Amino acid sequence: MKSTHGRVVHVESLADLDRRLAAGATSLSGWRVRALDLTERSDLLARCRVAGAAFLGCTFAPGDAERLLAEGALVLPTMAGAPLDTARADLYTAAELFGHGDYPDSLDARAYAWSQEPSTPETALAQALHDHAVDQALASWVTGRRLVGVMGGHALERGSEGYAAAAALGHALAGTGSCTVATGGGPGAMEAANLGARLARRSADDLTAALAGLARVPSYRPSIGAWARAALDVCAAHPDPAETLGIPTWHYGHEPPNVFATAIAKYFRNATREAVLLEVCDAGIVFLPGAAGTVQEVFQDACENYYADESSVAPMVLVGGSYWTETFPVWPLLRSLARGRHMEPHVHLVDTVEEAAALVVSNR
Repeated sequence: MKSTHGRVVHVESLADLDRRLAAGATSLSGWRVRALDLTERSDLLARCRVAGAAFLGCTFAPGDAERLLAEGALVLPTMAGAPLDTARADLYTAAELFGHGDYPDSLDARAYAWSQEPSTPETALAQALHDHAVDQALASWVTGRRLVGVMGGHALERGSEGYAAAAALGHALAGTGSCTVATGGGPGAMEAANLGARLARRSADDLTAALAGLARVPSYRPSIGAWARAALDVCAAHPDPAETLGIPTWHYGHEPPNVFATAIAKYFRNATREAVLLEVCDAGIVFLPGAAGTVQEVFQDACENYYADESSVAPMVLVGGSYWTETFPVWPLLRSLARGRHMEPHVHLVDTVEEAAALVVSNR
């Protein structure tokens, strides 16, 4: 993800703040100071230029917040009632979202329930602040990584041939060591691709064994808890995972995030999430069979490539010749759009995930 911002400095402890100021910092522009009690730091703050700094959920001595605002800082209070940190500095982990108890008590479930309550200006602001914080954390996370996306249907069940193929694709892409696999972070094909990528350092036999174990709980219906526990057992059996990214949304909160992504950028606003998901996949995207959501992603990606200059075009690989020409005849229109554009040589239709992985790797 390309960032238009300058260097961001995250400060989350008083010791870190004091260390940076003692080292001679005089301008706090670009600093994100989060959830600190600054009532005893008035004199230190007064000696600094604070324009461009952000103070999120901090506590101040009387008058300091007003002075910082007047000098160009952003000062945002803690959002009361929000079940999560609206100024978080890092992406989520599966352990954080699912916890160790029953799923209805998890952070993920509570956040979804909160998002379904009647909207108020306060909750709308809290959700916008949260998504901005996740956006910033994701921009930092993707720096230095080359990402390849895998898109596909959420309804694909564990134990199916399609699920195994998606896992094999993730395994092959991540196994090259040249790119990190990113998905929409949900169940189905997304979960399978994150699984394969997570186990990229493991053998094909290990992946096959993991698939067999997961097949005992084919879907998150009727029990998200049982579905997640089966996946967490796979994670526990295979420590030291390869990195893989999931970008889900509470807009589809009835579909839980999969636990195989080692980093999870979960958004409230699906439009933001969709745009970000396509933006970060600079090494291209493989589109597995899916329905309306996947078709939308195909043409949203196609639109970006259609108007991109030659250096910015990323490969698009559709897997399933009959699926994309007969079941959902996306390919004829996509090929017509690409004709005569910079994107034309980068748009492909293949029949197997092995062909898809080979195409992406050859374009790295």
